[in-house]
Amino acid sequence: MNKNKTKIMGVLNANEDSFFKNSRFNESQAITRIEALITDKADIIDIGAVSSRPGSIPVKPEVELQRVKNIVDSIYEQKLYEKVVFSIDSYEPLVIDYVLNKGFKIVNDITGLQNEEVIKLTAKYNASAVIMHMQNDPKTMQEKPTYKNVVLEVEEFLKQQVQKAESFGLKDIILDVGIGFGKTLEHNLLLLKNLEHFKYMGYELLIGASRKSMIDKIVTSSIEQRLPGTLAIHLESINKGASIIRCHDVKEHYQAIKVQEAINTQKIL
Repeated sequence: MNKNKTKIMGVLNANEDSFFKNSRFNESQAITRIEALITDKADIIDIGAVSSRPGSIPVKPEVELQRVKNIVDSIYEQKLYEKVVFSIDSYEPLVIDYVLNKGFKIVNDITGLQNEEVIKLTAKYNASAVIMHMQNDPKTMQEKPTYKNVVLEVEEFLKQQVQKAESFGLKDIILDVGIGFGKTLEHNLLLLKNLEHFKYMGYELLIGASRKSMIDKIVTSSIEQRLPGTLAIHLESINKGASIIRCHDVKEHYQAIKVQEAINTQKIL
């Protein structure tokens, strides 16, 4: 179990090629969607403008900023950052600098803070950073990923990046083992099974397995059919110490987590 309050991070994508079409929104729909996510009890809203699905191609930082700029400006003008915490799913300094200056509080970096500029910016704005593990990059990460020991190798990477981040004065760190990012089904399952192993590092753990293909590999299912499998992974992750759950289906997660908490707070006779 984790001692931190479980927080739900809702996903909003401002790009046309994210793998789950129901999470894609253009700027005119985005504010309505953000308000719905707040009503559904999201604690954090993670906005991204570049797909990181397997095989995806990166875009120029200017294009990425163009995709989120109007949404970010509206969030700032309407002071929506006072109602919910905003996170940027990006590893581009140009984009990160812009949004941290507009009320965003978390940098969700799938490259695990490889770029020192990202660390410096996050520290400068006193924001939090999610350090995620990924083998290779989105374009090649699912081409035969291999590890001698996936748990120890992910741990080693996270430890190294935490040290690097702290050397630049970054204090608020969240760890993400990177389910589906350069991992086979077995790697994903091993990481989930051994999630408690990462707790000793003393940072909050984020898990994001929402509707991912690992569910299809266990029970054949389209992306639209994977909510039950998603909930199973996320509830088990909370029991093993995760306290931030990144998902597409905030309302359903809120209900499931509240029921789980009600069971877990009962005393054993």
